[in-house]
Amino acid sequence: MKSTQKHDERIANMKFGLIYPLYLAKVEKKGRTIEELHKVISWLTGFSDNEIQDYVKKGATFQQFFAEATLNPNASLIKGVICGHRVEEIETPLTQQVRYLDKLIDELTRGQKIEKILRKP
Repeated sequence: MKSTQKHDERIANMKFGLIYPLYLAKVEKKGRTIEELHKVISWLTGFSDNEIQDYVKKGATFQQFFAEATLNPNASLIKGVICGHRVEEIETPLTQQVRYLDKLIDELTRGQKIEKILRKP
């Protein structure tokens, strides 16, 4: 996916702390738990539960959040469509990382088992 600089900047500057409650509400509405949400976020980023909460509290942008993350080496195994675009074709690394997270949360809300969501080669 070729994205515009404006689109990429908008995603980079979005506050993780403002989006996180939306993620939580989405997963809880579908009967999933905060623990499962954190497990998915931790798998992708390497952050602990406390670190995730710290990023929420300090109002970090997605750019700050992913700049300090250690992306899971299996993240490239995340495939599929999110927001009308194939995540594996997104060219801007930060935008792709945010969409990886969106895709994992989408799979969680669709009832997939955690073991399947957390890709293993």
